[in-house]
Amino acid sequence: MKDHSTLYKKLNDGKKKFAVLVDPDKSTLAKIKKIATISENFAVDFIFYGGSLLTEDNHEKFISVLKDYCSIPVILFPGNYLQINRKADGILLLSLISGRNPEMLIGKHVIAAPYLRSSNLEIIPTGYMLIESGRSTTVSYISNTTPIPADKEDIAVCTAMAGEMLGLKLIYMDAGSGAMNPVSLSMIQKVRKNISLPLVIGGGIKTSGQAAAISQAGADLVVIGNAFENNSPLIAQISEAIHKL
Repeated sequence: MKDHSTLYKKLNDGKKKFAVLVDPDKSTLAKIKKIATISENFAVDFIFYGGSLLTEDNHEKFISVLKDYCSIPVILFPGNYLQINRKADGILLLSLISGRNPEMLIGKHVIAAPYLRSSNLEIIPTGYMLIESGRSTTVSYISNTTPIPADKEDIAVCTAMAGEMLGLKLIYMDAGSGAMNPVSLSMIQKVRKNISLPLVIGGGIKTSGQAAAISQAGADLVVIGNAFENNSPLIAQISEAIHKL
């Protein structure tokens, strides 16, 4: 088991970053190869891999292809412990601090701990916060938790502060897959002012303009998923918009 070192240092170097989220349940081998190639060509910083559901067991094959077709670090973003795979470079060990479901706060982690300890994955303890986005999302349904209301910025700030005080190393605010609206710029700004940890923002980001504005508001890393599935040129556009800041 690695501690948070190489990947975490890259996340925390003060430069704006961009990650592509690959959902294995929405991917094919051909799509995985295409994503890897495009991401390599357009300077994507990280590939996050995972999803809320698990209907196919293609993880080892998909992660191997990502590693074969690009040099970008692959970081697991697991919906459950069954998505953990040693072929990745690291894992966001997510604690769903915006909810009150003990399984998502610590329960699943207990089950995964022995496997993670014996793996060579770099583990990044992450405070995961779901933010209301205008519609119910898969992750809120599966996790059986209520997102933080989009207009309750004080709750988001205090939750992120508590995550930092608990010793987590990353705060990830997510509107969820298929979100109507991304996390608001105002909420991002207020959270950024009150924590010193790297801040990751995902969900509902559909344009390069949105991605740039979110970065400027205080996100250290912007994550897109669904938006690029039928619009692969978006990866190039967002990468350029973020990396020129």
